[in-house]
Amino acid sequence: MIPNLLFAGRLNREYILPVEGTPILDRAGGSPLYAAGAAATWGKEIALLARVGEDYPRQWLENFKKYEINIEGIQIIPGSLDLRSFRAYDKERELSRSNPVRHFAQRELTFPKALLGYRPPEKREKLNIERHPATPLVTEIPADYLQSKALHIAPLDFNSQGLLLTTFRAASVNIITLDPLPQYMNPSRRQDLRLFLDGLTAFMPSEEELRQLFWGETHDLWEMAEELGKFGCQLILIKRGKAGQLLYDAQAKKRWELPAYASRVADPTGAGDAFCGGFLAGLQQTEDPLRAAAQGNVSASLSMEGSGPFYPTEVLLGLAQARLEAMIGMIREI
Repeated sequence: MIPNLLFAGRLNREYILPVEGTPILDRAGGSPLYAAGAAATWGKEIALLARVGEDYPRQWLENFKKYEINIEGIQIIPGSLDLRSFRAYDKERELSRSNPVRHFAQRELTFPKALLGYRPPEKREKLNIERHPATPLVTEIPADYLQSKALHIAPLDFNSQGLLLTTFRAASVNIITLDPLPQYMNPSRRQDLRLFLDGLTAFMPSEEELRQLFWGETHDLWEMAEELGKFGCQLILIKRGKAGQLLYDAQAKKRWELPAYASRVADPTGAGDAFCGGFLAGLQQTEDPLRAAAQGNVSASLSMEGSGPFYPTEVLLGLAQARLEAMIGMIREI
């Protein structure tokens, strides 16, 4: 299958303490999966590029197929891989990814044996320079995937993202978006970003990541976006959580502000990834960056109202389209 939309990145096994309700213990997750699930709200012929170990539940992979996600690009490698990811949200929905023992004890919950020995990713590996075994390899990309109409590269180490970019550019994939890894978003690496941004369709950092990249130089997000636009990237999308998103079109020299669509937040996990997935689907379908950003915004709102990567596909028929039309009316050109 030649995918319309391809999502590359690392899958994980989620352990989540939500603001309220029952803990989520060992569920399929990861940035590319949340992005693909959101994209499935808008389109079909979606595929994943990832690696898992032999211990990854086969039933999860079969479940992806039920949502019409092609898994030909998910390589199962010998042995086991530690794909655990822990998240705890407090009453203000602030996120913590460390010390699961303390969080379970504070809520008077039994600590799950499956989390024994867990360490957060930043303490397990130097993500900005080292490739994790679950990171997809360019040598394992199915031939059909090289003909994808659009690609999103989820956060990975700098070198792996660069290799994926080089490979798919050489294959003439026209639409490529990229979500950076926070660990390499610092002033000392900014010039290196030229390798990524020159010819990139859309760069999609969070506000926190962008401020980290320009630390000590400017507080103006538009100035930051314009500076990155000079590196050759067509679109800069800044994810701002509760504040929505900013879109800068470097070619047209235009700026737009999108407020976050008001929604009831049940689980914010993967909302930023859902935005990326909805945006890619919209851009591939319409070639209109503003409408694509609105689709991403709506995807994020739907994702947060439930839980799990595929929740946006399970909402009432027509709800996503209705929200999209409402969101388009809320966008403000700056």
